[in-house]
Amino acid sequence: MSPVINWEVRGPVGLATLDRPERRNALSAAMCHQLRDHLAEYRSLRAVVLTGAGSAFCAGADLGHTPLSVSGATPSPGREDEFRPAFEGLLDEVVDHPAPVIAAVNGPALGGGTQLVVACDLRVAAPDATFGIPATQLGVMLSPENIQRLALLVGQAHARDLLLTGRRIGVGEALRMGLVHRLADDALAAGLDLAGEIAAMAPLTVAGHKAALNAVARHMGYARGEDDDLIGELDALVAQAFASDDLKEGLAAFSEKRPPDFAGR
Repeated sequence: MSPVINWEVRGPVGLATLDRPERRNALSAAMCHQLRDHLAEYRSLRAVVLTGAGSAFCAGADLGHTPLSVSGATPSPGREDEFRPAFEGLLDEVVDHPAPVIAAVNGPALGGGTQLVVACDLRVAAPDATFGIPATQLGVMLSPENIQRLALLVGQAHARDLLLTGRRIGVGEALRMGLVHRLADDALAAGLDLAGEIAAMAPLTVAGHKAALNAVARHMGYARGEDDDLIGELDALVAQAFASDDLKEGLAAFSEKRPPDFAGR
């Protein structure tokens, strides 16, 4: 069965469920496109809740079925990297959607799952939710935009800890560093309640506040079209990581369930 996003509209609130529990809701390019299309179509909603089916929120990119590459340098020759452009487009749509997007984190949110959570406006987490970005364990590198979002959300110190170590954290630590706003035994129910509260507020004010906060975030960081030299340098580092032998080793180690042996090339 093709991976899908279950999309519901409940009055002024949209509910998107990553519905691929057999893969712990790991994201494919198709899922990213589906969710982005739903958000783009329903821009008149007053709030959107995003959650996962089953026991996980999102295990990140589906590494078993997702080739990752830059400039044709792929772990499997002949397969193009469709995932990263689709994923980045989805995150941009979450950020730019006029209504607040609330992550109802019902379980582990790892790698791209944590990045998706960070892109949301508000985050409600269940007690067994966990977070982490194990990029350093795979040899991949986050886009400049995703690094910026994380650093602006949790601060430089916590962002460095998470990105340089790749370690996993629980909800208590996530709450203390500001990655999570609220804890709830039932994250989805709490997320829908929060969405209902926001939907009852003045919609033009809510949308205006979100737009203004996005502008503040851009002013505090860097942006394509304004800091092209810096972005170009960072993009070159991303390209270097995705074209490296270390990426091939990281993905092979992940597949073979063994520690990676990185050579730095």
